[in-house]
Amino acid sequence: MQLFSLRPPEEVSIDDIAAAAGASRPLVYHYFPGKQALYEESLRRAGQELAGRFEEPAAGPLSERLYRVMGRYLDYVDSHGPGFAARLRGGSVAASPGTNAVIDQVRRAAHDQILLHLAVAEPSAGLRLTVRAWIANAEITSLEWLADRAVPREDLQLRLVQEFIASLTLTAAREPALAVELAGYFAEERPDGPTGRLVRELAGLFGVPGLADTVARLAAPPSA
Repeated sequence: MQLFSLRPPEEVSIDDIAAAAGASRPLVYHYFPGKQALYEESLRRAGQELAGRFEEPAAGPLSERLYRVMGRYLDYVDSHGPGFAARLRGGSVAASPGTNAVIDQVRRAAHDQILLHLAVAEPSAGLRLTVRAWIANAEITSLEWLADRAVPREDLQLRLVQEFIASLTLTAAREPALAVELAGYFAEERPDGPTGRLVRELAGLFGVPGLADTVARLAAPPSA
């Protein structure tokens, strides 16, 4: 797992694995028919670890829970950089239906954990789509961050959480039942938390000359 985390799988040989394990090459082949099988097993275990990082006690403000989740997610991304990038980009020669299935399992686990935090009895298709889209966005954003690290990690962690809150709010604007739930989420938020900071940033936009008037015009009901 450590070798595959540090290098793309095509750059890791059976000899490398045997040396790291303090074993002989024949012994490695005794337990695994080849590098692909060993890679898929290591990926499955890494997927279990990554999925576990989305688990968080359902207590306290929603955005603060998600902030801790994304902190653990980015810890994993940071420490498994090349391997993480190779697996998600699907550019590795070791990519297979087996490796793709493991990645999909991680995404489903993340999706299910986020829905548990939202505690909506019957999540709508729109809400599920919002969660899936955010998970995809987190993956893409993480890959871009790994490439240049132009944004401080703490800023990225906050941004990903705030983007989820913004997407959730937009979905609630279209779904009255979710809007009621959103009111409950916001009631638990604190001014210094990710949601409170997001609200202040958005409110600050209305100080831009002309923007408040433009928004008011767009919000007005269309004339008959």
